[in-house]
Amino acid sequence: MLELYHSVNSVCAQKVRIVLAEKGLEYREHLMTLRGDQFDAAYMKLNPNAVVPTIVHDGRPVIESSVILYYLDEAFPNPPLMPKDLHQRALVRQFNKLIDEYVHNSCTIMTFATAFRPWFAGLSGEEIDKRLAKSPSKQRTEYKRDVALNGLDSKYVKDALGHHEKLLKMMDSALEKGPWLAGEQFSLADAAVIPYILRLDLLHLKPLFGKFPRVQQWYERMRSRPSVKKELLDRMTPQDKAPFEKLEPEPWPRLKDIAWAS
Repeated sequence: MLELYHSVNSVCAQKVRIVLAEKGLEYREHLMTLRGDQFDAAYMKLNPNAVVPTIVHDGRPVIESSVILYYLDEAFPNPPLMPKDLHQRALVRQFNKLIDEYVHNSCTIMTFATAFRPWFAGLSGEEIDKRLAKSPSKQRTEYKRDVALNGLDSKYVKDALGHHEKLLKMMDSALEKGPWLAGEQFSLADAAVIPYILRLDLLHLKPLFGKFPRVQQWYERMRSRPSVKKELLDRMTPQDKAPFEKLEPEPWPRLKDIAWAS
């Protein structure tokens, strides 16, 4: 039996839901708000990092979204979502490594500097610290604190844009060789990357990948893929969409000079 602890807007949870859908796997759902319930003692016993997603398979938890992707492909091998070619398999891991080391935190920075910043509206630095104090990751706490106070003027925004552009360049190079990020077939690389590209779109930063036509074409193919439509696009309720729809002014005019200079 599979259980999934997740939230709709979590990019890490989205990639796992795509893989579950691609493999036709049923699971018991535990939908979380991430407004404090991630710090409940019972959940932190499953996931000491106090983040989503967590899967529980036959009573045993697995954490870290990239690890979960590999776990699911090995535990449920049909259809396979890792290429047979060793170089292409390595490329899947390279995409996940780039996401884990740079892109995910960059996504957090851009999201909290814009769409999620109103959660901290009117709070002082001390009050923000108090709200974030339970987080085990002090680095992510510092990112959130700085962007909550400074928005797009945060010292972290320029590098966050640069890491996204690095991902886009890597995608463009991979897509020059085939329709998917690791060859001729959809793979864990595509599942891992799509939430971050969708997030750029939701943050009105789609022009960031406007100079990569192959990435734009891949994005449209991904949006029409049943697993993506079901688990990303259709899962978002009006409440889930609201933070992105209320972005005003849209961030791109303020960021384009930084982005094009990176």
